Amino acid sequence: MFPDLRAFLDRLRTDGDLATVSAPVDANQEIAEIHRRVIAAGGPALLFTNVTDRDFPVVTNLFGTARRAELAFGTRPLALIKRLVGLAETLLPPTPSKLWAARDVAREAMRIGTRRGASGPVTDVIGPPALDRLPVLTCWPDDGGPFITLPLVYTEHPAGKGHNLGMYRLQIHDRQTTGMHWQIGKGGGFHYNAAEDRQQALPATVFLGGPPALILAAVAPLPENVPELMLASLIAGGRLPLTAPIAPHPHPLVATAEFALMGDVPPGERRPEGPFGDHYGYYSLRHDYPVFRVRQIARRKDAIFPATVVGKPRQEDFFIGDLLQELLSPLFPLVMPGVSALWSYGETGYHSLAGAVVRNRYGREAMASAFRILGEGQLSLTKFLIATDQPVDLKDFRATLEHLLARTRFETDLYVFSNLSMDTLDYTGPEVNKGSKGVWLGLGDPVRDLPRAFRPAVSPPPEVSDVRVFCGGCLLVGAPRYTDDTGAAERLASHPAFAGWPLLIVTDEPERASRSVANFLWTTFTRFEPARDIYAAATRIVRHHLAYTAPIVIDARLKPGFPDELFCAPDVADLVSRRWREYFAAGVEMGDSARAHLD
Repeated sequence: MFPDLRAFLDRLRTDGDLATVSAPVDANQEIAEIHRRVIAAGGPALLFTNVTDRDFPVVTNLFGTARRAELAFGTRPLALIKRLVGLAETLLPPTPSKLWAARDVAREAMRIGTRRGASGPVTDVIGPPALDRLPVLTCWPDDGGPFITLPLVYTEHPAGKGHNLGMYRLQIHDRQTTGMHWQIGKGGGFHYNAAEDRQQALPATVFLGGPPALILAAVAPLPENVPELMLASLIAGGRLPLTAPIAPHPHPLVATAEFALMGDVPPGERRPEGPFGDHYGYYSLRHDYPVFRVRQIARRKDAIFPATVVGKPRQEDFFIGDLLQELLSPLFPLVMPGVSALWSYGETGYHSLAGAVVRNRYGREAMASAFRILGEGQLSLTKFLIATDQPVDLKDFRATLEHLLARTRFETDLYVFSNLSMDTLDYTGPEVNKGSKGVWLGLGDPVRDLPRAFRPAVSPPPEVSDVRVFCGGCLLVGAPRYTDDTGAAERLASHPAFAGWPLLIVTDEPERASRSVANFLWTTFTRFEPARDIYAAATRIVRHHLAYTAPIVIDARLKPGFPDELFCAPDVADLVSRRWREYFAAGVEMGDSARAHLD
């Protein structure tokens, strides 16, 4: 495993998977566009050594392929988690022979934790804040300013109830102040709420760099008060080295980090933050967030600034997210006994859609598992959950959707729950943080044969511009823009041309949505809210349940108030195209950043 960022970069350099850009580059959009074109082509990590008017080099695309993500975090954590799950199932009741057979886990446990030292590389230089000298990226033309995109934010509960390590983007306000983007349901935000209730400032430390294991631990959806530093130690396979606190700051520092920003978040203080491009592929809008006041910066004498770029899937966070799901998958049946498989779709921003295979040993047991999923940590932000009790490869979305459509009984198997919380970055609801959820079951044996060719008995209505088959049972239907015809989706649900099709996706981009599964997922599930955008040929109220008659229609057209889709500024795109050979004299493939993995 890698004790710090440098060790990982050395390995990438040896593997020929790190490209160094020595030409002068601008942190304002230029680096981000280079990054996006490289990641779109599946290219190497990028080390920019000459950032205009900044004091440090910046490295991006560290985990931008499945291979690099797995290399950074290794196969050891997955093997150990599987071993622990196996012991949880077999060790009780304990016997001498069982305990002896588990001695390998005891040895591993002895290596997990932290170890304190007086100092470390991160304390080479300690000085006042000068955030304007850091190569913080501005990624998109309408961003509110530069954001620190890979911050590892460490806080401690003011009542001594443990620590939290999370990743919350920080907009640079000035030389010594940033925003603190604590969304709902985030551990650091819970600590801040507790401190604010006491009218106390919350001390915070932001680490940049260090062991790659820290990044995975920071983004892992752990239950509240489960210590992320212990998970980082478990992933890294050794005790995490810490330094003594630098007075008056109370926190120890990760000894092998590149930077440590030390300060506090005062109570009651808010400043506007955003907009910024996010992993849904749109701009998240401007909102008020707490303020992080940096008091001191500690760093290595030759510090390297790590950064990433988020945007339309698939970006670097996609590969981390999928690897994290693989890592945690053995735990799902342990913490949620009725759930045998679970997968959230990164192409939708993860929170927009998840699929599950659950047990259904008695009537409607599947809903007990659905409620358990929607009540579990970060999974509680899931907007739409599809579930079956039969084996299916959830990663194969087209096959999963066909499996569901063949088995679902719409009168009883589709649920919509209104007036709930929603992911802060999902703007499909009526206002920020508010919206609805849907649960859709497809249980038992098939109840219908799915149509696979569109041969209507009557012609579609004139407002339909295009009809395409996405998979068995599902049509993509082109319709006028929502602002031109708000009622189109509802009317199409009962039109005889679509009789016999279980599911219609009404879209203003049918050709784009049909190009790939990734496009279908993105254009559908980032653009609809269950309570507003689901229609049916007929709807009845049965025992306070809405009983739907097929076809079901999802209105996935862009609605008024949705944020803008992310596109590079034309002048920046032209600049990067002209300078490509200057950046990469040895040759690095230039991908299409506008399309990226949404082809």
